Amino acid sequence: MGVDSGSVDDAPPQESGSPSSALRVIVADDDVLLREGLASLLVRSGFDVVGQASDGTEALALVRRENPDALVIDIRMPPTNTTEGLDVARVVRGELPKIGILVLSAHVEVEHAIELLASGHAIGYLLKSRVTDVAEFVDSLRRIAKGGSVVDPALIHEMVSARRREDPLAVLSRREHEVLALMAEGRTNIGIARRLWLTEGTVEKHVRSILSKLNLPDTADDHRRVRAVIAFLESRAHG
Repeated sequence: MGVDSGSVDDAPPQESGSPSSALRVIVADDDVLLREGLASLLVRSGFDVVGQASDGTEALALVRRENPDALVIDIRMPPTNTTEGLDVARVVRGELPKIGILVLSAHVEVEHAIELLASGHAIGYLLKSRVTDVAEFVDSLRRIAKGGSVVDPALIHEMVSARRREDPLAVLSRREHEVLALMAEGRTNIGIARRLWLTEGTVEKHVRSILSKLNLPDTADDHRRVRAVIAFLESRAHG
């Protein structure tokens, strides 16, 4: 959603031998094959993986010790495999708000996504299947680590197709829904324009219209795009 308000300038000093430009990441997942695979993928993509964890307690301890640029964590972790990853994300956001958090989920979980995105910055929610698109996954993590927010497009598209008549977002046009879905993927106005074969000016008009229809006026608030997507998710969760 293009919220690049953060910076890696405040990241802690790199460990000896680490490239100074490498983003420091912790990977947490109880599936050892997936965890090792993610860590290997990130290292090959230029990240500095400073720790791995197999449960929420270990993940939180690692984050507190290493203070990384980003945490990649499964939403379901031992011992109960329910919302441990989300619980860790909540604690990390409260204690170390500059750390980017990317939560992975095997399935679309609307209520959890809404809670996760409430902070509006340096946050991401992706389905695990999205990892297979390495370039997109890596780009998403970089944006999150630098203060941006990313929502899995599958979540948006599912809600668009299932929206109810009373949904306040019914006032949006088909094109505005397409623009909103791309906003949720973290696309800038230029990126949206290229994807939809529109001019940047036309996209800007659509964005202003979306924000107006959702009662989110186009102010200087950097997080209004995030709030637009959250409003969309909430309308589906409580509609």
